[in-house]
Amino acid sequence: MKRFFTIATLFAVTFTSFSQSLGYQDLGLLFSQDDNNGTARFTAMSGAFGALGGDISSININPAGLSVFNNSLLTGTLNSRSSDINANYYGNSTTTQNEFINLSQVGAVLVFDSAYKSDWTKFAIGFNYRITKDFNDNFIATGNSDVTTFSEFPLDNNDPAFNYNIADGQSFDNRYTGELSEFSVGFSSVHQNKLHVGLGLNFYDLNFSQQSDLTELNSDADGNELDAFLYQENFSTGTGFSANVGFIYKANQSFRFGLSYQTPTWFTEIIEETNIVDNDGYFGDTEIVVRNDNDNAVYRNTDFGGFPSQNFIYRLKTPSKLTASGALIFGKKGLLSFDYTNKNFKNIRLSGADFSPENQDFQDNYKNTHNFNIGTEWRFDRFSLRGGYKFEQSPDIAALESDDLKGYSLGGGYNFGNFKIDFAYSDSNRTAAYNFYSGFDVNAADLTLDNRVFTATVSLSL
Repeated sequence: MKRFFTIATLFAVTFTSFSQSLGYQDLGLLFSQDDNNGTARFTAMSGAFGALGGDISSININPAGLSVFNNSLLTGTLNSRSSDINANYYGNSTTTQNEFINLSQVGAVLVFDSAYKSDWTKFAIGFNYRITKDFNDNFIATGNSDVTTFSEFPLDNNDPAFNYNIADGQSFDNRYTGELSEFSVGFSSVHQNKLHVGLGLNFYDLNFSQQSDLTELNSDADGNELDAFLYQENFSTGTGFSANVGFIYKANQSFRFGLSYQTPTWFTEIIEETNIVDNDGYFGDTEIVVRNDNDNAVYRNTDFGGFPSQNFIYRLKTPSKLTASGALIFGKKGLLSFDYTNKNFKNIRLSGADFSPENQDFQDNYKNTHNFNIGTEWRFDRFSLRGGYKFEQSPDIAALESDDLKGYSLGGGYNFGNFKIDFAYSDSNRTAAYNFYSGFDVNAADLTLDNRVFTATVSLSL
């Protein structure tokens, strides 16, 4: 039996038929997502703080909540995340488990009482850093689609040449790294101790990479075998800006409501580093090494031209969002809060090159999403218990119900006076599909994603 080994190194071209990496449309959606990271109190109540304020993380939903603080405060938060991704590919199920720890939030709020007699009695300024989206994850999918994409051996001198058109199996290993971080500055004041208004400015730093390996095991009718190993890599960096504005109105001691708007995030320059220009199989700008066990034949189509590389720069506008909130306050005993958010995914725009197909697809196949968060807190002297639930609708018109993100959270905290410590646990899950054989009649891998996050926050009154 002859056995051939094909090792192909591919770098991310996201619009070609052999591509495994995410397309620009997928990246636009990915860079528009928000993990809702915040303090442990914020997390335990599933981020339902649009009408509450009084937590530094509320600056990202409604900056008017800064002037709810009575005292200046400094906070820091650690996240420990466990991720399980189950990939089902042609009846074969593979589960990948990951563990990540990061400093997910650091912030401070400074509160100033008015020095003059005025209806505007208090002013607050807040600073907050958080990880908006943690990209770190990986999954493996294995199975057999009965489709071969590498069916020829470039150095085959046989007449006729062997045709490796029998698929023995495929394996796909995908790894994401990086994060989208956000630094926010917020300003807020309160009028007659009833109307809180606020403005926030948000600055983003994007670092994302994807590495993927596709293994394809093929053979011919005589039992000769050809194994192909393809590798793609993509690095993206960029900076962005958004602003948000909002108000909270205290109708009475027991009820308050809020409304806030966040502009789109404008990424004025995203730099993608890629090492492939035209991926068309064996004879594209791709390095290929072929070994024959009998004569050790080697083939490289880049021997004379060198390995290609290029930088591509583009721009991205992510969706805006509108949040309406309400809260019931039960004196000093507890509270119940609710946030509804509408996010406009149809308005995602890519620019800097001809992105007409991607932008039209956003218009035709994506929708505004309806999301809600519910949170509650109950106090027992210095100890507090909290819980919450969140729902995030998938923006894809053709999405399954299971593609919507659903999650619950719970937690507690203890107030030592000038020092507070809080803990939270949250669990969220959804499904998704990943097609790593774009352009071929091959089914996508069905993914089930489960994220469990343990959060701890330390707060110090200033």
